[in-house]
Amino acid sequence: MGLLTIGAFAKASRLSPKALRLYDELGLLAPARVDPVTGYRLYALEQLDQARLVAWLRRLGMPLARIQRVCTLDAGPAAQEIRTFWVQVEADTAARRDLAAFLIDHLSWKDPAMSSTAKPLGIRYAALSDTGLVRESNQDTAYAGTRLLAVADGYGNQGAPASAAAVDALKHLETESISEGNLLDVLEDAVELAKQAVNGIAGVDPASEEAGTTLTAMLWTGSQLALIHIGDSRVYLLREGRLFQITDDHTMVQSMVEEGRISPEEAASHPQRSLLIRALGHGADDTPDMRLHEAQQGDRYLLCSDGLSTVVPTEKTRRVLSEISEPQQAVRELIALANGSGGPDNASCVVADVMELQQQE
Repeated sequence: MGLLTIGAFAKASRLSPKALRLYDELGLLAPARVDPVTGYRLYALEQLDQARLVAWLRRLGMPLARIQRVCTLDAGPAAQEIRTFWVQVEADTAARRDLAAFLIDHLSWKDPAMSSTAKPLGIRYAALSDTGLVRESNQDTAYAGTRLLAVADGYGNQGAPASAAAVDALKHLETESISEGNLLDVLEDAVELAKQAVNGIAGVDPASEEAGTTLTAMLWTGSQLALIHIGDSRVYLLREGRLFQITDDHTMVQSMVEEGRISPEEAASHPQRSLLIRALGHGADDTPDMRLHEAQQGDRYLLCSDGLSTVVPTEKTRRVLSEISEPQQAVRELIALANGSGGPDNASCVVADVMELQQQE
């Protein structure tokens, strides 16, 4: 069997001799033979495929420990492992992109109050939560105020107090004075307070360690809505008759869709479609999505738990939001639609309209 020196093998595999020595030390790519006299590492031609795979995976930015695992797998499972890794990379990149967009919008935004032609905007709102027709208790919490809109969907045997605690932790934002330069810090502090509140609920009783909640909230700043989102409750925006979902579900099934393992149609009926990968609770990934949305007069926002979004078709939701002008009537109709579809889960929603404030004479 012909063997290559480490220099020749490095050139053929596009890995440096230094990298090859490191991979040998880690047990990732051991040489075929080590000369007992000189200590030179010698490699077989048959090792080139694995070496090139390692080189490509390093170029992707995959950690060495994960590369070791990939190299032990057959082709099919190895491909799936790479796909899963890249989905996570894209998710991390998307989170950083969202933060960058948040900061760009935040730093470039100009206070409309500085313009003599700007129309002062406000919101009118309504919130409603319902147990549904199957569950014995309601673990959702819905809240709407002059500045804060929020929906939380609790789970576990202390789900109801967990969702209430998460929303209560944000209510100080209704009255707190927030400068534009401090908005991002305020939102981060609010999420931290919500985490502590939920963990405090779970810590009261050892049997309630599995208790947790989703949290989706929007803070009205006067011309923008700042979004905090963890879990699978949703926010929709109705603008000029079109309905847009502006949050992503933090669920295992949604990650499978993004990985290409199942189709969106299969996801709708998947038995694990409610399995969360992000939430507030002990041991959960509680990393929030945070974004800024520039509001326009006539915009309508819907925040809802999955007890509404999973049973009411999107077109029916759009029709209600388009045709019913009063927020209070709209939330009642949306809950009625959820219960008309069997009401299998608690359903909660908040509807908020962006409108011009009436000038006082």
